[in-house]
Amino acid sequence: MAEFILEIGTEEMPARFVPKLAEELKAVFADLLAGAMVENGGVDTYATPRRIVAHVAQMADAQRKQEETVTGPPVRIAYDADGNLTKAGEGFAKTQGVAPDALFTQTTDKGDYLAARKIVGGGATLDILPALCVKAVESLSFPKKMHWGGYDFAFGRPIRWLLCLLGEAVVEFSIENLTSGRETRGHRVMGPGPFSVAGAADYFAVVRDDAKVVIDPEARKKTIVEEGDRLAAGLGGKIVWEPGLLEEVANLVEFPRPLIGDIDPRYLELPREVLLTSMQSHQKSFGVEGPDGKLLPHFLTTLNLEPKEVPLVKKGWERVLKARLEDARFFWEADCKADFQYWLDKLEHVVFLGPLGSVGDKSRRIENLCGRLAGTLGESKSILPGEIEKYARAGRLSKADLVSEMVNEFDTLQGKMGGIYAERAGKGEIVSRGIYEQYLPAGPDTPVPSSLAGALVSMADKADTLAGCFGLGKTPTGANDPYALRRCALGIARIIMEHDLSISLGDFLAWAREAYADGIKWKLGAVEGQEKLLEFFAQRLRALFTGQGCETRVVDAALGAGFDDVRTLKARLDALAAFSREEDFGQAVLTFKRAANIIRKQGDEAGQPLTGNYDPELFEDEHESAFGARLEEMAPHFDDLWELGDFAGLFGLLRELRPSVDGFFDNVMVMCDASDVRLNRLNLLKALVDRLGRLADFNALQV
Repeated sequence: MAEFILEIGTEEMPARFVPKLAEELKAVFADLLAGAMVENGGVDTYATPRRIVAHVAQMADAQRKQEETVTGPPVRIAYDADGNLTKAGEGFAKTQGVAPDALFTQTTDKGDYLAARKIVGGGATLDILPALCVKAVESLSFPKKMHWGGYDFAFGRPIRWLLCLLGEAVVEFSIENLTSGRETRGHRVMGPGPFSVAGAADYFAVVRDDAKVVIDPEARKKTIVEEGDRLAAGLGGKIVWEPGLLEEVANLVEFPRPLIGDIDPRYLELPREVLLTSMQSHQKSFGVEGPDGKLLPHFLTTLNLEPKEVPLVKKGWERVLKARLEDARFFWEADCKADFQYWLDKLEHVVFLGPLGSVGDKSRRIENLCGRLAGTLGESKSILPGEIEKYARAGRLSKADLVSEMVNEFDTLQGKMGGIYAERAGKGEIVSRGIYEQYLPAGPDTPVPSSLAGALVSMADKADTLAGCFGLGKTPTGANDPYALRRCALGIARIIMEHDLSISLGDFLAWAREAYADGIKWKLGAVEGQEKLLEFFAQRLRALFTGQGCETRVVDAALGAGFDDVRTLKARLDALAAFSREEDFGQAVLTFKRAANIIRKQGDEAGQPLTGNYDPELFEDEHESAFGARLEEMAPHFDDLWELGDFAGLFGLLRELRPSVDGFFDNVMVMCDASDVRLNRLNLLKALVDRLGRLADFNALQV
């Protein structure tokens, strides 16, 4: 076994490329080694802005040997009438490198074929690795590749050096004008190099000690966090860590050195969100907060070197950030002089989406939807009659900050600044929180709005976009979703479930379409648009639950029973999933599917519509009577459990009911000759199926 190292040295990569390249190189190189039958102890990869590294601590010196059976031409073609090899048979033997007498006949489903056994593998790893390394480099993907120096080869950034060692031997391969060797380059300032690496075992020490590069991204993050926390603690505070920014900063540097800078205390008058955005977005720096949660007049940045004059470098960072904060203060003061009506008037001239009018029109539609939602939820969410107008007002003002000076400069603050301005203007908590949280959730892993007002404004905004886009036929296709409609649908579903909102999804989406003014040239009518939109929601809910690990058939069965009440869908799904793990689940499904199938197939031939109302006086068999009596006894209990949302209890009821249903099917002929008895039995089954259908679509459960 020998140690292996491959280093691809480049010009600085964007931070977003770095972690993905390490992950991709690990997967690609592991697959290449496996395909080449080179046994190894596993591939580890590392990346910095200037290098991508693959490391194998133990790699076999030679390929694994194994016997392989290869089939050739059919026997009837491989031999002539005298039993001698034909040219086809001889050619096969020659191609496989075996003697003619080593050939044998292999019988398959398609007939008899000439075959040979041969030993494959056994080649020296050092001879095999060059081709694998070239494939690994060429396979790395980028959002956009570039050419340099007039070469045909393209990569994310120009490649400047290649190091490749197996033990102490150089694995020699070429990419355009570059040939791999044993030289690496270091940090541009702290240790530029080049440095010669005697063997793969020496690589990490050379990179660390001579090149002054921290090659492990986790080690870079750890350095930033530990040193940042230490520096902040010395000031009586702590760093406001933002995970995404920490990941980015760790991939911007090769030699992280955290540094605390100071800001003028007068800037602390700005909202916390503005200060943090100025630091994070433009300077890739973190805020520092005190024990009370308020920001301190300091920030943490990360240098990519050990400066000779720390005060001078610190002063430079402070000067740059001060300029950003001065801009922010100017925007803040300008916005504080404006009022919401001024911004609402400006929204009339901002286009929302082509035929759907202005953002001003959209805000009026959101106002309408928020009012209807608040009125519908009413007492169930402790909304007082006098508060409905406040929820509607939150919707009307929700987009006002889009034309503010601050959001024009810092677009990530949209919504948040509107909420801050509304609170400052005395609009009240319902209005300010509704505006502040309107863009949540921003993705599947982000939280929903914490306030009811934020939940309603977010839902209204998303439903308005969905209804408009579907009406215009602008639906997602494949991976293309320019209006983030999938995120909108998922966000609405999550809000309804996590806030336990008792509303009809169908009614809500219909209200969104109705809120649009007359005269819009819709591509889809209201009914067709609603159908496609509900189908879209079903797809998103299916993706949500299967993504959470739920079994596909169980999800389909739960959705098949209806999802208009999204609030209880997850609870019903969980109860069905638990039921599906019971030993008698398979038999229960067969029983209840049989009932559903009879109603579906025979219902149209019953002579009149089935209502689910049956007459016990027409029962002729004891099993029929027992089934009817058990169903009658169960009905009020079923309704009570449904009202309580006790779906586990409801499936328990079905388990108790099943023996009487089985007895009915085993002993009673549903489609008997007497029309009144036949109709009564169909209605008895219809009463059962109607209740089953509220819990699950049993036809979707394949057992």
